[in-house]
Order: sequence, then C-alpha cells, then structure tokens
Amino acid sequence: MRAIARVLINTPEIEVWPGGLLRARSNHDARILARARAVLRRKRDGRFLAAELPEGLMPLVPQLQREAGLDEALDALDAHPAHLRPGIERVGALPLARLQERLHALGLDDAYGERTGLPLVPEPDWLAFAGFDRFQRPLWLHVDAARAWSHMREAALREDVVLEAISGYRSHDYQLGIFERKLARGLSVDDILTVNAAPGYSEHHSGLALDIGTPDEPPAEESFERTQAFAWLRDNAGEYDFVMSYPRDNPHGIVYEPWHWCWHGG
Repeated sequence: MRAIARVLINTPEIEVWPGGLLRARSNHDARILARARAVLRRKRDGRFLAAELPEGLMPLVPQLQREAGLDEALDALDAHPAHLRPGIERVGALPLARLQERLHALGLDDAYGERTGLPLVPEPDWLAFAGFDRFQRPLWLHVDAARAWSHMREAALREDVVLEAISGYRSHDYQLGIFERKLARGLSVDDILTVNAAPGYSEHHSGLALDIGTPDEPPAEESFERTQAFAWLRDNAGEYDFVMSYPRDNPHGIVYEPWHWCWHGG
C-alpha cells in the first residue's frame, strides 16, 4: 500500500479522504475502512462510495461506475503523489460553473454578491489535515492556513491561552444542503439568507477561515469577545496573518462574529 499524506483530495462531486479518519456507519464498512488507504465520499450527502484497498478499489455502493464524478476523483487520487514531493504545495481551485447553476435554481444571481460585497469563493482542489476540532472532527484547511493556525495555537498555549477550532473548511454542497433542508421545512430563500450566507459566498469554502473558540465557552456566540482567548487573538493574531472578518458594522451586513478569523498571508 502506498504511503499517503493526510490531505483531502477535492473534486466537484467527490472527496477523497485518507484512510483512518472517517467513522464507519456499519460493521461491514468498519472492516473495510480499517484497511483503506483512501475513501471516496460523495459530497452531496456524505455517502461512502468506495475504498482503495491493497488489492484494489472496493465499491461501497451498488453501481459505483454510474456515480457522477467517479473518473475525475480516481484521476485525482492517481495524481496525488505529486503533493508529496518536497516543495510542491500549490493549491488549485475547482470550477464554479456547477455552483452557479445551483444558485440560479435557488433564484440567486450576481445581485446577491453585488449587494453584500462578497465574492464567489471557489473550493481548493486539496486541503491539509490540521488536527481535530472541538468535536473531534477532522479539521481541513488550506495548507498555508493550516501551518499558520498550528503556529498561532502553539504561541497562545505558551501564554496559557487555549484556542480551539470550531470549524474550518466547508464545501459548497454543505452550504447548499443547509438551504435545501430549510426549504423543505417551508422557509423561503429570503428567510434563510437572514441567518445563512448564500452557498459559494462563505470564506469557509476557501479553507482559509476558522471559527475559533475556547474551552467552557459556547461555540459561535458573541460572548466569545469577553474571553481571554479573544483578547489574545485581538492582540496577536495579526502576527500570524489572521484577521477577524466580520467586526461590528462591517460593510457586508453580516452580524458581528468575533469567533470568525481568516488567514490573509501569501
């Protein structure tokens, strides 16, 4: 079995996860995932599609060959060792055409971006493993943001300040799923936009943004600004190229989010 770095290989329809990070939903899947070098997972609903084993590709769904985006995901997996060569850390971007089609289906167009001043954000074609978040979920970030987050968290800890990741990268499909579930409950798109950014317009799609918390503090609450962790970030995050994206009275009309920080290095 080939050695593989802990990276998430990203394609428009399918994510390719390194083995050992996904939780099995059945005993059958658990036995297969325990031996897997990589696991193909459908982005739209998180369904496990196939596992790459030493003896070859093991389907986890019927009619795997009909799965949209399968060939593209397998090609990306075959090309993956390029990411392991020293000095090769370039991150590409996935196309936005599929997202734009789905935004139009929701009745959203460029007017949303013009009104909020937010750009469409493409997803990276791969992301680095940056440890686990507060909920013990794998945290995926752009490789440069992952490195900066590690250094910043360690620096805070040396001053007895604990920074926790609440969430990092989120796919377009994840955000679209939020809209689809709320539409199914009878909410309108305008209702949903009062509390959720339109799919494709979140900094989290880039892998550069983090929601940050600290122990014994509820996640993503304005009360975070009264913590020692926030005070440390306010005074020190800039040294690591992290900026709070949505201060009070920001021009995008987004509510104050003292927990949301984005890496702006380069």
